[in-house]
Amino acid sequence: MNIDAFLVSVVIPAFNASATIDETLRSVRSQSHREMEIIVVDDGSTDDTVAVVQRHLIQDSRVTIIKQSNAGVAAARNAGWQAARADFVAFIDADDLWTPCKIERQLQALLDGGERTGLVYSWYDWIDADSRVSARSDPVFHAGEVLDYLCQGNFIGNGSSTLVRREALVVSKGFESGLRASGAEGCEDLLFYCRVAEAYRFAVVPEYQIGYRYLPNNMSSNKTRMFRSWMLVADEIMTRHPERAPLLDLGFRNYARWLLRRALTSGQLWYFVSIFGLLFRRNPLLALRVAVHDVPRDTVSEIRWKWRHRRRRAVRPPASLFAIGDPSQSL
Repeated sequence: MNIDAFLVSVVIPAFNASATIDETLRSVRSQSHREMEIIVVDDGSTDDTVAVVQRHLIQDSRVTIIKQSNAGVAAARNAGWQAARADFVAFIDADDLWTPCKIERQLQALLDGGERTGLVYSWYDWIDADSRVSARSDPVFHAGEVLDYLCQGNFIGNGSSTLVRREALVVSKGFESGLRASGAEGCEDLLFYCRVAEAYRFAVVPEYQIGYRYLPNNMSSNKTRMFRSWMLVADEIMTRHPERAPLLDLGFRNYARWLLRRALTSGQLWYFVSIFGLLFRRNPLLALRVAVHDVPRDTVSEIRWKWRHRRRRAVRPPASLFAIGDPSQSL
């Protein structure tokens, strides 16, 4: 099947992203799959985000911009895909990057999977402020019916990894903006993936195709808010799938362990106390088990992991991994 003629809509939610969105747009515009529309949703930015996007708009007719008052990442993504023309929609945050063949490989996998396959994902690298790779995600091969795996944890890992059928977005009603209204923004990705997995199969491209930027001011750096968000997601899935309670409890424990471990090893004791307090109020027995059994072992593992990766940290320039050339040359 010749995939060159299939239109793909790329949605980029952006809020005060002037420092990174130029690189993100160059990465998207340099995709080997050329048949794209690129929709930037400015979520009420107060910096030069719009000015940066307008420079790309002048250079590339595929780029458009939607402006809205600040409503959060879920609302921005929804505004983007609802305005999109394509049957296939990809999302990328305004500080992340893609390899040149990301859309091409994912579109092929989605088409090969048939109409029952609603979402495809790829693996990701963690990148720093200078777009250098600091670590790699663990290889994951979950495909087909994946809701059980999602109950145990967000194996996709971020919001810049997926290509989705439009009909799957419609069925799942897109991203849940109510998490932000509840003061628990952060796990919109996981909830969306779970809703899609209730009705569709997943596919995976087993390649590192996403540069996921982790910075101190990222949304995911607010560990207490992320934990509250995870709790709300688990509660929603539990209402529809009570038979999956053991898997959701395991996922809850896994995420608590991960957040507590990172809070300790980064010296953020206030986050550790806050997260542990939420965990104890929800499930005192589980909180004690995590504190006595999991945290000491996990902390040692985290320190060893950081030491190993610090020694072999990749320092390759971003152009060697991601599509950061001059995209105008291939228009």
